Amino acid sequence: MNKKIVAGIDIGTSKITTIIASVTEEGSVNVMGVATVVSRGVRKGQIVDIEEATGAIVESLEAAERMAGYSISSTFLSVGGSHIMSQNSHGVVAVSEPQKEITFDDVKRAVDAARAINLPSTREVLHVLPREFIVDSQEGIKDPVGMTGVRLEVNTHIITAVSTALRNLEKCASLVGVDVDGFVFGGLASSTSVLTETEKELGVILADLGGGTTDICMWVEGSLAYSSVLPVGARNITNDLAIGLRISLESAEKIKLLLNQKEQEVIVPEVTVTPNEKKHKIKDDTHDEVDVSKLHLPEGLTKISRKTLIEGIIRPRLNEIFTMIGLEIKKSGFGGLTPAGLVVTGGGAETLGIVETARRNLAMQVRIGIPTNITGLIDEITSPSYAASVGLVLYGAKTGITMKEKFSFDKLSKIVGKFPVQGVAGKVVDVVKSFLP
Repeated sequence: MNKKIVAGIDIGTSKITTIIASVTEEGSVNVMGVATVVSRGVRKGQIVDIEEATGAIVESLEAAERMAGYSISSTFLSVGGSHIMSQNSHGVVAVSEPQKEITFDDVKRAVDAARAINLPSTREVLHVLPREFIVDSQEGIKDPVGMTGVRLEVNTHIITAVSTALRNLEKCASLVGVDVDGFVFGGLASSTSVLTETEKELGVILADLGGGTTDICMWVEGSLAYSSVLPVGARNITNDLAIGLRISLESAEKIKLLLNQKEQEVIVPEVTVTPNEKKHKIKDDTHDEVDVSKLHLPEGLTKISRKTLIEGIIRPRLNEIFTMIGLEIKKSGFGGLTPAGLVVTGGGAETLGIVETARRNLAMQVRIGIPTNITGLIDEITSPSYAASVGLVLYGAKTGITMKEKFSFDKLSKIVGKFPVQGVAGKVVDVVKSFLP
């Protein structure tokens, strides 16, 4: 048995999700264990209390490990927050042996040249994603390895993050007892799980509406061209409901979820009703009062005006979020290069009337993004709110950084580190340690 295992922990503002999956030789991802807990110690995508966050991560990780029947030693972590920034860079190198073919080393040197950008000491590079290669003025090359040329250029998309945010995530992982395989920008992870290759090639915008932040990724001609994070999310809608109705945040969240279910029930056609009656019924329903008595809210609310909820509270906030997304699209300069439209994912994508609001504000095609390309225990995670979590394991499977089930050097490294050894034996152990990752 020589399975490859990959794990991802999505640390979000409202929930922390761990997914453990096995990767077959063909590259298909099979989910073995998944667990979600309510997030603690995280605000607007960043850790604000390490102890609280670590406790929540441990809960999620242990539950996923129990389900998978496998203990992980390393994992991919999602990175979010408004500190994420991006820029496009250009790198040029001379091919080392012009008479021969371009090698992988040449490509690596070109990408390293593009990576050499002027960054403040407080920031570090998270991803360097090649957009296109240019060999001797021939543009639009996706993979130049094996081609013949003298001059190799590369256009890259570089995503940067604040160093302290990454160090805090690293500290949480070390307290939990797992190594970090890599940090992945949440928007990039979501793109991996919900966007199709055709959409990326045509040009598409992804908006991952999380609890406290909204990740935006713009794909042009099959590669990532612009990414950013807005400091607003679905929790702002919950806050508005709580303030508008003068109730607690917990009650507001319950009402929001009930509204989504009610909307689905209203849209389902009934066999005994004629089309005209059905239209009339839906129209009446939108002005009807919403019965919230079965939620047993501590504030004692039993009925709320549907019009007040939707048109007075939820829609204005959605309008504001999509106006901000529209400004970000304009700022990127790639607005006219995305004919595939907008894909909305994340927990906020399940908000009532979000597709219509997005279409009206941005005047483009809109769809809800649901994670794909996974098998196994997926009943719970085939919803927009798990886009980033699923994307983490798909990203891990794609990059090839996986753990072998039989034996792990990391574990041996930990075992060796536990026993203090002195003298000659100690020196031998030190030599062994130097070869371990």
